Amino acid sequence: MPAMQMPVQQGEAHHHDDAEPFSVELPRFGHAQMGAGQKLFTLEAAQQIAHARNPTLRQAEAGIRAAKARQQQAGLLPNPVVGYFGDEIRGGETGGGKQGFFVEQRIVTAGKLAKSRDVFAKEASLAEIEAEEQKIRVETAVKMAFYRVLAAQELADVRAQLAKIANQNAATAKRLGNTGQADETEILEAEVEAHRLGLAARMQENTLREEWRSLAAAIGQPELERATVEGNLEEGWPQLSDGEVLDAISRNSPAVRIADASAARNNAELARAKREAIPDLRLRGGLLYNNELIGTLPRATGWEGTAELGVEIPIFNRNQGNVTAALAENDRAEEEKRRIALTLRERAANVLDQYSNARLMAEQYRMEILPRARRAYMLMDQRHGEMLASFPRVLDTQRRLFELHAEYVVALENVWTNGIALQGYLLTDGLEAPARPGEMDRPIRETNVPMPERAMSPELGSPRQ
Repeated sequence: MPAMQMPVQQGEAHHHDDAEPFSVELPRFGHAQMGAGQKLFTLEAAQQIAHARNPTLRQAEAGIRAAKARQQQAGLLPNPVVGYFGDEIRGGETGGGKQGFFVEQRIVTAGKLAKSRDVFAKEASLAEIEAEEQKIRVETAVKMAFYRVLAAQELADVRAQLAKIANQNAATAKRLGNTGQADETEILEAEVEAHRLGLAARMQENTLREEWRSLAAAIGQPELERATVEGNLEEGWPQLSDGEVLDAISRNSPAVRIADASAARNNAELARAKREAIPDLRLRGGLLYNNELIGTLPRATGWEGTAELGVEIPIFNRNQGNVTAALAENDRAEEEKRRIALTLRERAANVLDQYSNARLMAEQYRMEILPRARRAYMLMDQRHGEMLASFPRVLDTQRRLFELHAEYVVALENVWTNGIALQGYLLTDGLEAPARPGEMDRPIRETNVPMPERAMSPELGSPRQ
């Protein structure tokens, strides 16, 4: 933010004839929470609502039920076939022909039904891991959205204070202009700055509303009435170690578990494909009534039994193509496990860089920059009380302190959001639908990687949007 131009006084800097009574105001956290007229909205309350209302969690549960139903279906025996049989049927006085019924049953051999159940059991395991991943995704998204609201809430207070300081400066410029100590350009510049910072304060209020709407959507209750959130950006932020974070994500992420389960499913499919060449048995038996007359007396032959046994001979088709394809898919799944681990490391490295920079800035602002700015402001106020410094200089020092506090809030927001993303294995989109059963081959999604909405630039001295 460019420095606000203060009017230059004519004469001694310690004249106070035109200064308003001034009270020392320091930036602080939790101002909105102290002035809230209603119950504060907590992170725990947000998570509870999300567990009950977020639709993706119900989708994940439905996916588990569907996968288990497929597993059950895959192990069922083929239904028998019952039918009517007729041959050489003719009417009239002359009897003859055969009529009857039959029952046909296919006998699945070589344990193929058990192998099919095993394939879909692995798919059910995938659905369960996907549900666990979705729970992490929702909890991470809600937590990130909550801290974005908290940061926007703090920034709204800071922007309002900056607008107040700018208005005080504009009023001072007018008074100095009335006494000939400031010209018109200085008055106009002060008024422009007051309007600009007033606009920034209003825009921050809009940002706060939008962040609240995002939080309400993430928890699955978009109609949730806006409230003041409870929290402290300065306390309990994620403390992460670079090497440990990368190792944890590349080893323990649900994406890695999904890749392992996918490889296990491919192994089960390979075992099933190898059994496919063993033919099933086709059994058929029945009873028929033979109306053909036998002997010298006009007497029908009567009831006769039939039996058939058939088996397919695997001469040409031994399912060799599907076996080869399953072997190739198995090799691909093993390489996919390595790719997932490497991709997670690559993506985590970018987020970890954002987290480390934000944490470095937050620590520097807390330990070095803000204490010095606060000390400078207090000394300037003391000099003003001793009539050794002008009121505009006090306002300028105060403005700079609040600007630095705003940058500190943004740095803390980035520490929280990127740290939470890393703790949540980069699963950050709480409204991303879980994969359907049979579509578990996409364990890493593009939306998993969080991009910080505000990156700090020490050189510019202000948040970069």
